[in-house]
Amino acid sequence: MEAVYAFVSAHNVIISAGLLLFAYIFIATEKIPKVTIALLGATITIILGLVSQTKTIDDSINPLYFVNFVDFNVIFLLVSMMIIVSITTRSGVFNYIANELLKLTKGHPIKVLIALGLFTAIVSAFLDNVTTVILIMPITFSIAKKLDINPIPFLLTEIVSSNIGGTATLIGDPPNIIIGSAGGLAFMDFIKELTLVVAIILVVVIALMVLCFKKSLKASEEKMKEVASIDNSNTITDKSLMFRSMCVLFFVILGFILHDVIHIETCIVAMLGASILLLFEKPTDILRDVEWNTIFFFIGLFIIIGGLEASGGIKLMAEWILAVTKGSETATAMIILWASGIISGIIDNIPYTATMAPMIAEIQNVMGNAYAYPLWWCLSLGACLGGNMTIIGAAANVIVSENSAKEGHPISFIGFLKYGIPIVFISLAISTAYIYIKFLR
Repeated sequence: MEAVYAFVSAHNVIISAGLLLFAYIFIATEKIPKVTIALLGATITIILGLVSQTKTIDDSINPLYFVNFVDFNVIFLLVSMMIIVSITTRSGVFNYIANELLKLTKGHPIKVLIALGLFTAIVSAFLDNVTTVILIMPITFSIAKKLDINPIPFLLTEIVSSNIGGTATLIGDPPNIIIGSAGGLAFMDFIKELTLVVAIILVVVIALMVLCFKKSLKASEEKMKEVASIDNSNTITDKSLMFRSMCVLFFVILGFILHDVIHIETCIVAMLGASILLLFEKPTDILRDVEWNTIFFFIGLFIIIGGLEASGGIKLMAEWILAVTKGSETATAMIILWASGIISGIIDNIPYTATMAPMIAEIQNVMGNAYAYPLWWCLSLGACLGGNMTIIGAAANVIVSENSAKEGHPISFIGFLKYGIPIVFISLAISTAYIYIKFLR
C-alpha cells in the first residue's frame, strides 16, 4: 500500500485530473446517477490520499482535510432556500400570481408567451430554475389546451427564460452560488453587475421566440375569452401560510441585499429564514422536498475538485490560461466567457463552474482583485446562459422535455438545438459587448 501512496504522490496532478475527467464523462453520459459518480469519485480521492482523512496533524489543523474542500456556504444556502421555496410553494401564491398575469393578456397567444417568459425569468431570479418550471408547467399545459394550440413554443420560451433569469442573482442558479462564495461576491454585486445585461438578453430572446412562433400562436376569440376568465379564487390554499412564507422570503432577500450593512453571510440569513418557517411545519414533511441528490452531488464534487486543488492542478490551469493569453485581461475574459458558454451547453454547468471557480481564485491571487473581477462575471454569464444550448444543458431543460413528452408533445434533441444554438450565440455576443464596454475598454 505504501508503494501505491508513493506512486500517487509522485503523479498526484495527473491522477486527480484523471479522476475529475472520468467523473465529467460519466456525468455527461448519464448512464449512472451523477450523485453516485460524485460520491464514488470523492471516496476514491480520499482513499488515494489526494486529500487527507485526518482533521489535525500534531495538534494543528490539517489544511488538506477533505472536509475543508467542501464549500458549506454553498451547501447551507442551497438547503435553506430549498426549504423556504418548498414551504412557500405549498400556499399556492406563485400559481396565483401566474394566473393573474395570464388574465392580463386577455388570452392572446403571443401575449401569453411573453407573459410566461417574463414570469419565469423573474421568478427564476429568486427561486431555483427547476422549482420555477415545475410551478409553471401545469399552468402552461392548461392554457395551451384552452387555446387549442401546441404548448411547445411556451415551454421552449420558459426553458430559455428560466436559464436567463437565473443568471441575474446570487441565488438564481447554483453556478452563481458557487461563484459568489469563491469570489467573495455579495447578492447586490450580482444585481449591480448582471441585471442590465440579463434584462437586455431576455428582451432580445423573447422577441426572437415571438418571431419564430408567431405563425403558430393563433387562437379563436372564444378560446381567448376562456383564458381571460380563469377562476383564480381558490388558488391560494392557505392564506396564513402564504402571509408567513412571503414575509420570511421578503426578509431573507432583504438580508441578502443588506449583507454589507449587517455583515451576516447569505447562507446564515437563509438558514434563519428556513428555521423560522420550520417552526410552523413538520420538518420531516418539508425535508422530503429538499433535493438531497443535488446536495450530495455538490459535496462529492467539491472533494474531487479538492484533490486537484491540493495537488496543485488548479494552480497549473491558472498559469496555463495566463501563459496562453500572455496576461491580457481581455483575452482571458473572452476565453472564459465563450468556453464557459459552449462547454456548459454540453456538460452540466455545476461541475464546470465548481472546477473553474478555484482557477479564477488562483488567477486573482496572482494578478490581483481588479484583474480577476470581470472574470467572475464572464464565468457566471457563460455557465448560466450556456445551459440554453442543448436539451441536456440544464436540469430545467430536462424536466420540461420529459414532462412535455408525457403530455404527448416531445421535444427532440435536434429540435431544441435549432433554437438553442442561435439563442446562446446571441446571448454570448451581447455579454461580450457588455463585459468589454463595462470592464475592459
